[in-house]
Amino acid sequence: MFRRRSAGATDGTAQDSPGARSPDGPADSKPRSPAEAAKGRPTPKRSVAEASRRQPITGSRAPAAPRTKEDKAKARTARATRYEAMRRGEAWALNPRDRGPARALARDFVDSKRRASEYYMYILVVLLVAVFLRSKAAQEFISPLVLVLILVIVVDASLIRRSLRRLLAERLPGESTRGLTVYAVMRALQIRRFRVPAPRVGPGDKF
Repeated sequence: MFRRRSAGATDGTAQDSPGARSPDGPADSKPRSPAEAAKGRPTPKRSVAEASRRQPITGSRAPAAPRTKEDKAKARTARATRYEAMRRGEAWALNPRDRGPARALARDFVDSKRRASEYYMYILVVLLVAVFLRSKAAQEFISPLVLVLILVIVVDASLIRRSLRRLLAERLPGESTRGLTVYAVMRALQIRRFRVPAPRVGPGDKF
């Protein structure tokens, strides 16, 4: 009796235990969550999902064809031709910031006079040399010279702004003056021989 009961109990337990699987079913299958059942596939791990989102960066343009020596020589010649035309002030070669009658008038106005701000670059080189010398005598006059230089530039910029606006109102009424003062001041700070476009008038010339 006890043997049959034990065998029956054992068989019943084996049949009713949740770990028991039929021979035809997979041995290690796990119950799926409701979300996985709705999608029809298991949810991927975060590392797998991030790796699948990473795509190589590719440009929209086609790769440039290899340039020959003749192509490089032509490009070099074209750049030199454009630069020379820009120095002469030809309209087709000018940069957008240099185009327009107002900018041409501002260039002639600045180039027609000798200004203190024209020597800004020379003084700046002297200041840099004095800084690297690290001598006490040089350090004593660097700070006052910098303050004087800033004051001269501010005063010169104010004079340029007032005179240029008056000149523009006389010769080009209605023309926009936006950015014109900054353009004229930046040209005045450059060394005359390095100005682009090159000056068309000299100091004291009428334009």
